[in-house]
Amino acid sequence: MVQDNRQLSLFDFENQPIFVLQNEVFPEVESFEVEFKSALGGLPQDLWKTYSAFANSQGGIIALGIVEKKNVFTIEGLGKEHIEKLQRDFWNQINNRKAVSKNILENQDVKVCLLEGKEVLAINVPVATRTQKPVFLTTNPFGNTYKRNHEGDYHCTDDEVRRMLADADLTLKPDGRMLAYHNFEDFDATSIRQYKQLLSASKPDHPWLTLTDKEFLIQLGAYTIDRKTRKEGPTVAGMLMFGKTLSIVDDDCCPKFFPDYREYFSDNPADRWTDRVYPDGTWEANLFQFYRQVWPKLSSKLPKPFQLYEGRRVDETLAHEALREAFINSLVHTDYTASGNIVIESRLETFLFVNPGTLLVSLDQYYQGGVSECRNNNLQKMFMMIGSAEKAGSGVGKILAGWKNAHWRRPFLYIESKPDRLELHLPMLSTIPDDTLIELRILFGDEIDVLGGDELTVLATCQIEGDITNQRLQYLVDKHKTEITKLLQDLCKRGLLVSDNKGRWTTYHLNKQYRANDSSSEDSSSEDSSNEDSSSEDSSNEDSSTKKRLTNEELIAFIEQVCAHEYMSLEEIAKRVGKSTRHLINRIIPRMIEMERLVKLYHDNHPNQKYKTRES
Repeated sequence: MVQDNRQLSLFDFENQPIFVLQNEVFPEVESFEVEFKSALGGLPQDLWKTYSAFANSQGGIIALGIVEKKNVFTIEGLGKEHIEKLQRDFWNQINNRKAVSKNILENQDVKVCLLEGKEVLAINVPVATRTQKPVFLTTNPFGNTYKRNHEGDYHCTDDEVRRMLADADLTLKPDGRMLAYHNFEDFDATSIRQYKQLLSASKPDHPWLTLTDKEFLIQLGAYTIDRKTRKEGPTVAGMLMFGKTLSIVDDDCCPKFFPDYREYFSDNPADRWTDRVYPDGTWEANLFQFYRQVWPKLSSKLPKPFQLYEGRRVDETLAHEALREAFINSLVHTDYTASGNIVIESRLETFLFVNPGTLLVSLDQYYQGGVSECRNNNLQKMFMMIGSAEKAGSGVGKILAGWKNAHWRRPFLYIESKPDRLELHLPMLSTIPDDTLIELRILFGDEIDVLGGDELTVLATCQIEGDITNQRLQYLVDKHKTEITKLLQDLCKRGLLVSDNKGRWTTYHLNKQYRANDSSSEDSSSEDSSNEDSSSEDSSNEDSSTKKRLTNEELIAFIEQVCAHEYMSLEEIAKRVGKSTRHLINRIIPRMIEMERLVKLYHDNHPNQKYKTRES
């Protein structure tokens, strides 16, 4: 058995445990959770529930020899003979098929280590692969399979188990199943015709274009003929892509099918949405028609700069490609047998893609890319034919690269359970928007100037999202989770953050009670404005009103004139009034917004923020 004699440490900061086994003992482990269990009485019986839950979720580490009570942690320590017995019992039981369905561990996943001079036994449980799931107890998966959520280990329902068994069977193609009671009349002829038109536009010489509709659908995997029985009929994928609405929601096909697109562009809380596309009886609500209606609405929100490539006008950017990939991913990776429905939301500052089902790879593999695991291969093929999907695991990389190229914050994926669903967030926010810096400076004063890049990212994210967790930051800063913990601790000690321990997770909030010593800067703000070095301004663009030194009130009145008729960007305002963008964004614009003399084009932080004079 592996013995690790390095001295490790366990911290208790504001009743929140900081366990560093992931970093020191299992340096390659990317799990987010550690479960502490007492082992003085032998191998804990509930250890196996946690083993099953970690394996069927996103992995974790089980630490034996530590007691947790109300977020207070006591290191019991284990003697040498006791540890040896625990190891024997553990390996005997995990390899007993009557006790545990699968052993997915290797020898190096179980290690003895020191914590504050006491030995504990640490067990790393990786994420089970698609074909290994479900990992369950006894010989019956039903009633004996567990998963993990924020409350701990929970029993999987029979439906959850069936879906894991179906995902594990690679010979079973869920969307390739023949629908015995459907026929060719269940297809929407208009959808087939429009799809072929798109294919012809992108691949005019494709040989399938000369086929009959039935032959064409067979090639796509939308229609099938059983070689043995000679029975034929539409596939699940065919109905989802080209079917009539009532044929899709038939009990034999996908009765829970309900794609839903919503736009939220209004500041009025009474408006539930400003636009919506859903099966309302006015159109054949299949995936192809949903794609045709929703994609123009989604993409219209992105800027379309004029570009020429090889003499052709190109209206799409890498952000468009990323957004399309996220959209198609939500359609082809959905588990159409699961509870819930596809929900796509477009808001002023973000896109959200929600689809029922589980992730077929680990979260780490998802972000690394290169692993292609698709639940609905026929649907993926249909979208690939018209150039709207990727294979070979490159789709997520395209999403991340497109958003990075637009200088927006990194997309992130949330995995939810009960019911199983995935939430992909694509925020249209600069890494640290100017408005966010203003708000942080108002709250913390000059303290902001001495912060490092990662520290500023933490505070900015906290300001934008309302709170922050260690797990969330792992997608934003290039640090290990234990380093992020120390970073959060330091910000709490400096009074910039406060922690809020709720259940299994600790969240952090900005310290709204922080009082920066900024009285001197307030007193000198007017002087700073009037004595600004005119040589640093763009004198070639100065208006006659700026050739003299303006007081703050005169400058505010001048900005009101500039922004009286249309929304103006910060750069445009600075150029018109002959002042630096830094001076305006730090001193003038926030004051005008607070005085309600300017309004924002976007009510929240936005990379393309503009301002206009408030109408009286």
